[in-house]
Amino acid sequence: MHALCSYLKAYISLPTISGKMTIMIAKLTALQRTTLLEPVLARGWKLVENRDAISKTFTFGDFNAAFGFMTRIALKADKADHHPEWFNVYNKVEISLSTHECAGLSQRDIDLAEFIDNI
Repeated sequence: MHALCSYLKAYISLPTISGKMTIMIAKLTALQRTTLLEPVLARGWKLVENRDAISKTFTFGDFNAAFGFMTRIALKADKADHHPEWFNVYNKVEISLSTHECAGLSQRDIDLAEFIDNI
């Protein structure tokens, strides 16, 4: 239940002037940084200097493999409406994750990092 409560706190719905609901994304709390972010960092993601973001570099056998990896991420990211910042040269893909809506790391970044690591 604790994980569900943390997950729900990360996504807060608020009414807008038009009456439609909008989702406000919350930055990771200190507790979430320990329980959720630390395992991501243990899998090779690194904190970005001077920014509340994480990054990781992936290397593949060739461009086709790197581009296929990026395509799988793009499909997932588009469905989640959470897009990575990335840079690709031949067989190398550098990915940075941060949530623009909250100007820092959020549950969305943790979720996308876990998806990426499981490809």
